[in-house]
Amino acid sequence: MKGVQNIYNNAYSVSSLLVFFVLILFRPALSINSTNKLSSSESLTISSNRTLVSPGGAFELGFFKPSALPRWYLGIRYKKVSEKTYAWVANRDNPLSTSIGTLKISGNNLHLLDQFNKTVWWTSLPSRDAPVTAEVLPNGNFVLRHSYNDDPSEFLWQSFDFPTDTLLPEMKLGYDLKTGRNRFLTSWRSSDDPASGNFTFNLETQWGLPEFILRMNHGWVEARSGPWNGIEFSGDARIRLHGFQFYSFRMTNHSIYSILTTRDWMLERVTWTSTSSEWAERDEWVGRSISGCVRRTQLSCGGDHDFFELNNTKMPDTKTATVDRGIIDGKKCKERCLSDCIWKRWTGLCDLDRRPR
Repeated sequence: MKGVQNIYNNAYSVSSLLVFFVLILFRPALSINSTNKLSSSESLTISSNRTLVSPGGAFELGFFKPSALPRWYLGIRYKKVSEKTYAWVANRDNPLSTSIGTLKISGNNLHLLDQFNKTVWWTSLPSRDAPVTAEVLPNGNFVLRHSYNDDPSEFLWQSFDFPTDTLLPEMKLGYDLKTGRNRFLTSWRSSDDPASGNFTFNLETQWGLPEFILRMNHGWVEARSGPWNGIEFSGDARIRLHGFQFYSFRMTNHSIYSILTTRDWMLERVTWTSTSSEWAERDEWVGRSISGCVRRTQLSCGGDHDFFELNNTKMPDTKTATVDRGIIDGKKCKERCLSDCIWKRWTGLCDLDRRPR
């Protein structure tokens, strides 16, 4: 019996040792699955459930299926938010129709392949000889870069240039004057369908002064920021430009901020609060342009009329407006209006706070 006991103890020790070695060998695989990078020799598949997680763990890139319909997407979500919220979707208008999908680097481009190895989405870059790496950055930007060059100015491609419905900190909206690319937001079609929806939010400059416009179906104006006056947007002082023809913002603390377009004629700036596990402090831009007010009595030409100074007022569209730089005070503004019989169809704008001293 003693010999049997020794054999049993030795076998138990060997088994424990084998389990210990198996655990050690398995740990690197777990680490690989939580990396933020994808090399040319690697791939992400729906079946593997592998994801890319940004340094710090704020963002996660992977496949998702938002509804019961057979549609799979590649997207970036807030990893630490219990309510699954996706900040970016690669193939929003061309979903995978089965649970077979692969993200890989081929020809120095990112390719999203379906069950037939057909490309449903790609980065559309010229072919290059140097090795490249795809990476999710701490700010949620998914980039494709040279493997030995992490300079942001040298990125080959980045998701921040192709936003969906969410503006993340450090992301820019507006025109890239070098490339001609226009960055703008487009709402989801519905809460469980990330396809391009009815609303767009973009910076328009064709009338001279930059102005943010929320449009329905690329036509009807639902909300406006007011034109840029050199310091802020006249209709909403909370929006400021950082660099010419761009809008961006930065986090002032460790909260999660985003600006989302919705189906209800508004934009929302929301903050995720970990204590209550919900999006809070909603800052809504409703701007229903179909509402408004009309005069009870129509204005008449000539005579004297009262003029009132109105501060913090957003005026109607100024696409056909002209600027008289000789008007520097309220008196001259009144004289200019009364000197023209069509003045009742115009509004005099006098920036008294910034007039020459």
